[in-house]
Amino acid sequence: MIVKILGGGCANCNRLEALTKEVLDENSVSYDLEHVKEMEKIMSYGVMKTPALVVDEKVIVSGRIPSKSDLRSLLIK
Repeated sequence: MIVKILGGGCANCNRLEALTKEVLDENSVSYDLEHVKEMEKIMSYGVMKTPALVVDEKVIVSGRIPSKSDLRSLLIK
């Protein structure tokens, strides 16, 4: 699974990154994580509000931090 956090490095972006890692690690999911901070790259995903979460090149969350249980539902199938 390729996971990207889109955001400039603000507290919310960093929180989404930490929460995402926590959920994936707790469920023994193999992943590669990248934190994309360049505005041009963020905009290429059509994201207007950060933080955003991209999994396998699909935006699944934008402009908010989901709860841990919501995040688990989105990531673990």
